Amino acid sequence: MADEFATMAENLRTKTGKTLDEWIAVARASGIGAHMALVNHLKAEHGLGHGYANMVVHAANASSSLSQDDNALVDAAFDGARAPWRPLYDRLVALVQRFGDDVELAPKKGYVSLRRKKQFALLMPSTKDRFDIGLALKGKEPTGRLELAGSWNAMVSHRVRIAADAEADEQVAGWLRAAYDRAG
Repeated sequence: MADEFATMAENLRTKTGKTLDEWIAVARASGIGAHMALVNHLKAEHGLGHGYANMVVHAANASSSLSQDDNALVDAAFDGARAPWRPLYDRLVALVQRFGDDVELAPKKGYVSLRRKKQFALLMPSTKDRFDIGLALKGKEPTGRLELAGSWNAMVSHRVRIAADAEADEQVAGWLRAAYDRAG
């Protein structure tokens, strides 16, 4: 991930004539706090593409693995009342990593994105009482615990709400595998 970020930052400088640090200063000077509002501002007012604008905002806000240590982001996601969900997270990550050696973990503030060629799932300790699994299964009919994600997270199509570790069962493993396979 660090190499991809460095390449993207260099391409940003080549394309725009400004370094990432200069773009971070532009973003911060705008006074816009909301992530998507700032992304849209950089696109509309400065002509950045979505990927570059998103990278600049994440870097300016120190809100992704692009700008923070991955372990620190994961630890922060499981702080306080959400700490009991860490063993489930570790179990699910171990499961998914057995699908193939191309699984990439991309921690963000509050959740971890699971990627292959593209994001296929996310793991999120939402509250002390609920762990959410987001799945990229566009076109799959919702059934039982597999519900449409709706506005919960635009990066996935479905969500499974987990209230107890045992609910992350073989059915959930199957949905994770299906999402992984689709992302290939």
